[in-house]
Amino acid sequence: MPRRLFLASIVLLLAPLAHADRKPKPPLPAAQYPMHVTHEGITIAAEPGDTKDTRPDTRLDYFGHGLLPIRVIVTNDGTEPVTLDDARIHFISGDDNTLPAATADDMERRFFTMKSATGTKLPLDFPIPIVVGKKDFQKKIKQDDDDFGFKTTTIAPHSTVAGYLYYDVQDLSASPLDRAYLQLRQVRFVTSNRVLENFEIPLHPASAPSATKP
Repeated sequence: MPRRLFLASIVLLLAPLAHADRKPKPPLPAAQYPMHVTHEGITIAAEPGDTKDTRPDTRLDYFGHGLLPIRVIVTNDGTEPVTLDDARIHFISGDDNTLPAATADDMERRFFTMKSATGTKLPLDFPIPIVVGKKDFQKKIKQDDDDFGFKTTTIAPHSTVAGYLYYDVQDLSASPLDRAYLQLRQVRFVTSNRVLENFEIPLHPASAPSATKP
């Protein structure tokens, strides 16, 4: 087998394994993160992925395409389950722009440009192009959500759940976290169906001093 063809075969065989172990770190209790708010025994924390250390190890580079990842951690220290099923989780910029979390369609549009509509040839040092098309982006976005998104939206008593959301900050200032906060509305108790007070979590860059809002 020619050397170049052999190398191409190795790359194609190893490609599916490149992301096999990409899983998020187990979350700590939400109160242990610098940016958190507590209401009635429910603590919600936010960890912006503005540095390499705080970004998820995803298949696609969301941050490099203007989509800021934020890990949301919810700890229930109460006695009644809490649900995020009806929750609205918005990024509020320092200029009072309200941004909803990006949907899979939003992400797909950001990655899938007209140029890639006919496939994007990835540069390799041998003459066998690998084409990445729309379906490939869709697959990777779903895989990333399966690995890094919320596994459940119900938080049982004395448990913690976490997941990454992405916000389109491309049109904001060069420092989108400056004076920004994450707002969660319509978080409610499951049994009583009672809605909790809004959570407003002040955000700041990962390298900045911590700041919490009681």
